[in-house]
Amino acid sequence: MTALLRYHAELLLRSQRWLPPAILYAAFLAVGVQGGQPVLDSLGYTAAGLLPVAAWLVRICVTGEPPAARACAAAPRGPARAHLACLLTALLAAVLLGTAATVVLTLISDPASNGDRVPVPRPAAGAAGLAAVLVCALLGAAVGALTHWPLLRGAGRAVPAMLLGALSATVAAGSPARAAVGDLVTGSQSGRVPVPLLPLAGAALLTAAAFALACALTARRTP
Repeated sequence: MTALLRYHAELLLRSQRWLPPAILYAAFLAVGVQGGQPVLDSLGYTAAGLLPVAAWLVRICVTGEPPAARACAAAPRGPARAHLACLLTALLAAVLLGTAATVVLTLISDPASNGDRVPVPRPAAGAAGLAAVLVCALLGAAVGALTHWPLLRGAGRAVPAMLLGALSATVAAGSPARAAVGDLVTGSQSGRVPVPLLPLAGAALLTAAAFALACALTARRTP
């Protein structure tokens, strides 16, 4: 698995296809977040914007190989394990991107609640922001896994499904991403730093199920 992860990571980096989602994410943050804003509000915005980026990174990784290269990569350990490495690479890339953004915004944002009424410790806020980022990265990766090969073929169906899935995962009632981001926004009103353990557990379970389904179907379907 380590060799497969290294292979997919090198493929992603060398292709430079990760640049468009990374640039879009940076632009999204530059437009929506400014230094001196309440830290928990900024971190909630950071986490929410990562969800579609994670889904996009999954698309990049899943579609980054021609069928012949995919078959060669799958030969030693099987197609399911090779596909899992592909999905994990996209997830790790999204987590790294979100972590970098979280660290920067934790440092430049105002460590206080809305209206500067209650001080908010930066370390606790950063930890809560990282947890929310992980929730959104997990759900974004799950959306990407369920809206591309082997479940859907062709960009004409996969891309609209990915966009709709990312939007639904962000705003739908009961979504772990909505709960994690909402906790940060609510915490910014009161000055209480949330601990989104339930959203994180829910996101992990949903993503594990999505990855398991995608990997199981990979062994039965050809690209």
